Amino acid sequence: MIAALLVSFGVIFVAELGDKSQLMAMTYALRYKWWIVLGAITVATTAVHAVSVFFGHFLGLSIPSDMLSICGGLAMLIFGLWTLRGDDLDDEEKTKADRVGASVFLAVMSSFFLAELGDKTMLATITLATDNDWFGVWIGSTIGMVAADALAIVVGMLLGKHLPERVIALGAAVLFFVFAGWLLFEGLTAASTPVVIGTVTAVVVLVGVGSVYIGHVHRRRQAAQAADHQASDRHDRDQNVLDHTPDQPSHTDGSR
Repeated sequence: MIAALLVSFGVIFVAELGDKSQLMAMTYALRYKWWIVLGAITVATTAVHAVSVFFGHFLGLSIPSDMLSICGGLAMLIFGLWTLRGDDLDDEEKTKADRVGASVFLAVMSSFFLAELGDKTMLATITLATDNDWFGVWIGSTIGMVAADALAIVVGMLLGKHLPERVIALGAAVLFFVFAGWLLFEGLTAASTPVVIGTVTAVVVLVGVGSVYIGHVHRRRQAAQAADHQASDRHDRDQNVLDHTPDQPSHTDGSR
């Protein structure tokens, strides 16, 4: 078991260097707390490699990866559009944002799970599980992938401390679109014509609807900011008038 663990760790760690999931880990670390990202990656990786070991060791089968890659690509496209949309937070929501909730954990976990289904690291884990101790392969491959992604998270944390929030958001959106193209290309390479047509249609619809929605949100946000600015100017003018108004003499002092 130790031999299988060490071999799996080495193979998966090297395979992850420069892989899209490592870049995804860095992207998420730019936006969210590192321990949430690392925890979500660990859960997703554990689940994916459990499936890999099951197919490789117990069934001796590989799973089709084209549809899985397409689903992952569409999910990355949605994440990119949502990042471009941005979020509006009131004071209460800003306080809650400091305590990252389950929604972020689930979003990161699901995106990693989809991205890794059919990925080369999953296929490598399946291959390793066919001829090695399944438990050692499962633990070793999971630790190897989490270790590689942890390096990316450190890089993301360091970059996030030196970049403006808007730059981070735009960079993250661009990376999500790159991941989407990467996954869609992998899924469509050997796909049938109906699958290609359906996928292209879904991409066009998502981009079209997303662009219209993002434009509407940004216009509404700009209008709200303009209204807030005008209200602030009125408040400042009123305060300035009050500051320059002379105090009226007290009737009590006059009677004395």
